[in-house]
Amino acid sequence: MRKFLVILDDSRECLNAMRFAAMRAAKTGGGVAILSIIPPEEFQHWIGVADIMREEARERIVVHYEVFAKWMRDRQGLDPELVIREGAAVTEILAQIKDDPEIGVLVLGAGSEKGGPGPLVSQLVRASSSLPVPITIVPGDLSKEKLEAIT
Repeated sequence: MRKFLVILDDSRECLNAMRFAAMRAAKTGGGVAILSIIPPEEFQHWIGVADIMREEARERIVVHYEVFAKWMRDRQGLDPELVIREGAAVTEILAQIKDDPEIGVLVLGAGSEKGGPGPLVSQLVRASSSLPVPITIVPGDLSKEKLEAIT
């Protein structure tokens, strides 16, 4: 089964990327893998404190994931998988694509602010020549109706 890999973070554009990935997967018989990355700089403390912070970060991710997973189950009939990795975002995204041969498309949400599409989109577009899968970039300010129309 071909999976759409989508990145779960705290950005506003993440919502449209999730919607797009779920709708495309549902319409094409695919699946959704949701990747959340914990940056390494969050754990520059003593070992005990770092372990507690790491666990708290994982708990926040799971709660955030469950919101999207419930919508995907209820509205799209999909049961997404959650993957949590620690490290630099681009490195971990590339590693996940390499580790999971079922991933067929990387879906990213583009920011709609004046600062551009966002650092993750910019970095991955620069690395796109070495990606083994295509990237779909979903505008963050695209309406729900427009998303439904194009998926």
